[in-house]
Amino acid sequence: MANNAILLGFSLLQILVLPFQCYGGKSYMSFDMFKPLKDSLSIEFNASSLQFAVNIRPQGQEGLKAYDKIERLPGQPEGVDFDQYSGYVNVDENAGRTLFYYFVESPQNASSKPLVLWLNGGPGCSSLGAGALTELGPFRVKKDGKTLYRNPYAWHQEANIIFLESPAGVGFSYSNNSSDYNVTGDVSTARDSYTFIVNWLERFPEYKNRDFFIAGESYAGHYVPQLTQLILHNNKFRNHTIINLKGITIGNGVLDDVEMVRGTVDFAWSHALLPDEIYYGLYSNCNLSISDPHPSTKCKEFFNKTNQVLGHIFAYDIYAPICNSTFSSNSISEFDPCSSDYVFNYLNNPEVQTALHVAAAPYPWQLCNQTLHGHWADSPLTVLPIIKELMASGIQVWIYSGDTDGAVPITCTRYAINKLGLAVKTPWYPWYYQNEVGGFVVEYEKLTFVTVKGSGHFVPSYQPARALLFFSSFLAGKLLPPAIST
Repeated sequence: MANNAILLGFSLLQILVLPFQCYGGKSYMSFDMFKPLKDSLSIEFNASSLQFAVNIRPQGQEGLKAYDKIERLPGQPEGVDFDQYSGYVNVDENAGRTLFYYFVESPQNASSKPLVLWLNGGPGCSSLGAGALTELGPFRVKKDGKTLYRNPYAWHQEANIIFLESPAGVGFSYSNNSSDYNVTGDVSTARDSYTFIVNWLERFPEYKNRDFFIAGESYAGHYVPQLTQLILHNNKFRNHTIINLKGITIGNGVLDDVEMVRGTVDFAWSHALLPDEIYYGLYSNCNLSISDPHPSTKCKEFFNKTNQVLGHIFAYDIYAPICNSTFSSNSISEFDPCSSDYVFNYLNNPEVQTALHVAAAPYPWQLCNQTLHGHWADSPLTVLPIIKELMASGIQVWIYSGDTDGAVPITCTRYAINKLGLAVKTPWYPWYYQNEVGGFVVEYEKLTFVTVKGSGHFVPSYQPARALLFFSSFLAGKLLPPAIST
């Protein structure tokens, strides 16, 4: 993987392997089409397999909060009116496995606002470089790779937010046992993220009883429900840390692999990316299911034709420009497709790493760890049974989707939700932001689904204002406004 971020050619069959979350940049990468799923990928995730995590005892955290406080980030604008922290939390002392976090408090009434954990996906991508610095964090990086500017639609206006680089091997997170990187998967990621939260709350005890939410996108469609299931399971043990979990939200999430191919094919055809003859050829010659890892020769021919006619479209927003030297903007409203390159330069600046309290890293910071992704050990084909369990628990469950994402298209999300067989509580309607339709929403019994109009995979990047309204509505547990609001 190049030092800058990955640009994917839009390939429908990239989803026959684990979805890889990418953020633009100048390099190009394609996937091994038709790579059969490993047997380990069908392992069912269940919190019972992590019961040993109940025995976690918080490690001593005295003095570490003060040490983690960021005095000033290099290149940050004047007038910063909120506290920032970053550092490491040990999740396995024996292995020397430790996770890096960046935490921003709300500039107003931080002591009464909820706590939110944000997780990016991949698997293997950074919540610091992506979530914090290109999506919903307080700053964006300018083209010079040295200077920061304010994000007026930062989500910390509504909550105190932790950006966690998880699992070890992502970003600045690491393990002293390099073999950890070859056995990392969904189960170990949930376990380590849970251990992180328990210890982080000891470091920041004022947040122990605070309302807690988990949010994430893409492959965090696995991370978020799995971690939530583990928290709810461990909350039953009264001799352990009780986390005041209130709800979760997942954006353009990988929820059900069985529907990924069919949903992506339907999306491509319905958005004029595929001609009729290829679309119907795929349906006539292929079993459009992840459960068929050995497609016929005829099916392969049609998928090869698919890749040829699609060209080099950026899968994560099919209408967005790709990164090139002619793009020039530092506008929040117009997302710069080269942003991840600027972030790469910024986070590999030694002065920035010192300000963030980064340990001496043996390798440069990268947005996504391709090696970790390629060795991913376990991943269930669906998390829908976990979603149903979370709904039954009474916590708030919101799923949202940008409607121009071709990597985890809105069709995949709708097909997955339909499999839950939920009764509609509030029928589908348009919601508004500043005299325009911001998207659509439907409230099911115990689950809310929201679309964001004109947004790709990374909703806070492509539609920051609409994303902030969505986020505030989610935290309040109120449906988005059905009438024009100003």
